[in-house]
Amino acid sequence: MEEKPDKEDNHLQILLKSLQKASKDLQNVPIFTKNKTPFSIDPFLDLDKDANTNLSSNHELFKLSELLCNLKTLLEKLQKYQGYSPTSFFRRQITNYKIYQVAYAVDAEIQAYLDRESVKNLVNTLEESDEEDEKVRVLIEFEKRLSQGFDLGFQDLVLKAKVFSILERLLCDATCSTKVQNQAALAIAALIRFNKDVFVGLVLMGPTIRALISMSSSCSIQVLSLLIKTIRVPLVDELETYKEIPRISRLLSSEDVSIQVAAFDCILGIAYYGRKEAIDKMLRAGLIKRLVELQRSEHGDNFPEKIHEEEEEEESYVKKYPFAGCVARFAVQVEVGEVLSENERKEFKMEILRMVREVSISEAESATIAAEVLWGSSPWN
Repeated sequence: MEEKPDKEDNHLQILLKSLQKASKDLQNVPIFTKNKTPFSIDPFLDLDKDANTNLSSNHELFKLSELLCNLKTLLEKLQKYQGYSPTSFFRRQITNYKIYQVAYAVDAEIQAYLDRESVKNLVNTLEESDEEDEKVRVLIEFEKRLSQGFDLGFQDLVLKAKVFSILERLLCDATCSTKVQNQAALAIAALIRFNKDVFVGLVLMGPTIRALISMSSSCSIQVLSLLIKTIRVPLVDELETYKEIPRISRLLSSEDVSIQVAAFDCILGIAYYGRKEAIDKMLRAGLIKRLVELQRSEHGDNFPEKIHEEEEEEESYVKKYPFAGCVARFAVQVEVGEVLSENERKEFKMEILRMVREVSISEAESATIAAEVLWGSSPWN
């Protein structure tokens, strides 16, 4: 008996998704369609009385039930207007237009119901379930829904359910698995892409940024990099105020290359959107020395003559040598950044060149990196 509600819910979900797909098909049928009944009307015509009664008995689906009855009536009427007389033609076009309007309303009503159930299930699972895989599953579904684009109704559901606060608690919960925390971080990034005007403020006011840095996983630092690109100067100012930039720089010494790469991407963002104080602190903390070491490592390349035998190999080359020309790439971001004055850019460039000479192990290495810095590289984006 305990499984019955779940089976009923599953059956209802399948029915609603089938009707939603059919309603989208109807919306795509031209109003001035040919003298032919669209294939997509079958799910509506086949909707039996029992199914519609079940929908109408649910107060959340009562409006949908009425819309479906109206749509079924219009579709049946359309089948009668299949003649070639002027009267049949005009009646068919008027009916097609009404069908389009009702189909649009059906689609919206079903989506609103599915969204309500989805957010309710998300909150219940994240707060009450002990199953990690279930938490990951609902977070992935949530991220996919956000990727469909902005929807004011869905945003209201998310805000009322305080979903952002729940995701933030997961990030800060030391007892939570890394797998769940990483997925929560990706969900927060999806919320920012969904509507940064609303959710950026929540990121800046809460512990999200520090939690991402404390996690120090490849995923969390990649999310941090995305947030830097999205929020820009205000976020870099926040990192500088709370002295988080040195912690990011230290991740360049991680034994995990994927974490090093993600941290370097953050460094490039800080260089582009950072003020003088932020960049000065990175340089004083030995950033150039570490970048030269990375460029000298097996994942860098101080001697670019082996680059690209063929143009098609560029992507695989970048994956194999993520720190190739990394000193120059950092210098370019400082030089083209949004915040620094012209004098500050020139001073930092000269300081970077001086530090390169200091930490290089040979004149050849120093000359190679200096040439890259002077000639520049591709800006970070």
